[in-house]
Amino acid sequence: MTNSAPSTAGAILDDFDSRPGSATSLVRTVLGAYVRPLGGWFAIADFVVWMDALGVPPESTRIAVTRLKKKSVVESGNREGRTGYRITEQADAMFARGDGRIFGFRRMADGDPFRLISFTIPETQRAARHQLRRRLTSIGCGTVSPGLWITPEYLAAEAAAIVDALELSQYVTTFVASEVAPPTTLRESAEQWWDLAGIADRHQAFLEVLDGTSPARNSRDAFVTFVPLLDEWRVIPYVDPGLPPSMTPDDWPGTRAVAMFETARERYFDLSLEWVAS
Repeated sequence: MTNSAPSTAGAILDDFDSRPGSATSLVRTVLGAYVRPLGGWFAIADFVVWMDALGVPPESTRIAVTRLKKKSVVESGNREGRTGYRITEQADAMFARGDGRIFGFRRMADGDPFRLISFTIPETQRAARHQLRRRLTSIGCGTVSPGLWITPEYLAAEAAAIVDALELSQYVTTFVASEVAPPTTLRESAEQWWDLAGIADRHQAFLEVLDGTSPARNSRDAFVTFVPLLDEWRVIPYVDPGLPPSMTPDDWPGTRAVAMFETARERYFDLSLEWVAS
């Protein structure tokens, strides 16, 4: 892999093991979208208030923050006598990478290039091989065969960061492909290489959460409305690589989901940030 990949210092933090809507997932979403733009530090008392507005009890909030501290997402950092935490340097880099994904969803046009990732990893590195496959899946790579993966070219740097972080570069060769010619149709092949049904379900779940929202009357309402939407959405740009129209069904729900998320962001985010800042 090339050395043009972003820093890998926090690559291992890029995971979405928390179920959207859970206390830990909501806390993580608030950290990245609200605490980070406001300087990265928060008083635990304030955080309890924000999460209480989302229906998360204070004890659940404290437990979730403790879990994220163990994962090195936050660290203790009191300020002016107030008990609080700050986002770690590694987590800040993770959230910065996530911003580009979450708030700038990309979709390929027909004819855009793919990056092919070929690897043969010895049995002595079985655990690392498992991690590589898991991590490549987590950023939207598809599986052509056990040792050959495919991803849009614009995700090549992220794939390289994973390979470098796992110290597997000596086993990996990549190619840029301007044309893909499978034995079946592109859409049939895409269904084999990616879990398109699962990705579609993610988009549908987001649309269902969106359809259940009520108009916001003030900045607090905007926060209560937008955070669950963002929490449901933030995983989608990782599992959905943004395949071109020729590789997705005509009724692909991602088309509407992407448009509706952008509308919700424009309507609620800045207003909700005002409430958190206050």
